[in-house]
Amino acid sequence: MLKSSVILRFLKINIFWISIIILCVSLILISHLFFQKYLFMQPCEQCVYIRFDFCIIIIGSILALIKSVFFRVISYVVVFYGVIQGILDSFYLRRIYKALHSQSIDDIFGLQGCLLEPKFPFNIALDKYNLFKVSGDCGYDNPIIPQNISLDSIQEFFINIYSNGWYLIPKYQILSMPETCLIIFSVLFLALIVRLFRLRIFKRF
Repeated sequence: MLKSSVILRFLKINIFWISIIILCVSLILISHLFFQKYLFMQPCEQCVYIRFDFCIIIIGSILALIKSVFFRVISYVVVFYGVIQGILDSFYLRRIYKALHSQSIDDIFGLQGCLLEPKFPFNIALDKYNLFKVSGDCGYDNPIIPQNISLDSIQEFFINIYSNGWYLIPKYQILSMPETCLIIFSVLFLALIVRLFRLRIFKRF
């Protein structure tokens, strides 16, 4: 009984950080296992950067669970870094999407092509792991079905839905992948700001 009450108290106190961890882990697993592995929607350079940004947020949120002012301060720095970098990566990928579907030369100005070998901080070779390996082109996220692959009925159903690329509402092509990620990162940023103000900024964590 005492053990369960301690666990419940821990969950109640840290519900903010636990919710962020669950959200980010879920998004990474869905993108990798469902969309990439099951629906053959291959990630581009910016896509794996966005996955990395979510991983940074997860690490920072885990640090926030440690009952220490030092770790709480570090956690906010790490999470804010992941969120801001996620906003930047999502915004850049959105520009690429827009440029590829635009007739204006101005939309292409300042954009660079996607790399097959992504560059992570401190030159960490994360791309040797499937989760961070680039296998698609930026701006093209429609399913690419390998030859000699037999699809089951569920795969066919979802592949038809996402045949024109990833959209939050595929039927009406509303909110592309980078736009959706941009919203998610922006909401996380606002949530962090609100939390800091509620805690009277650095008075306690």
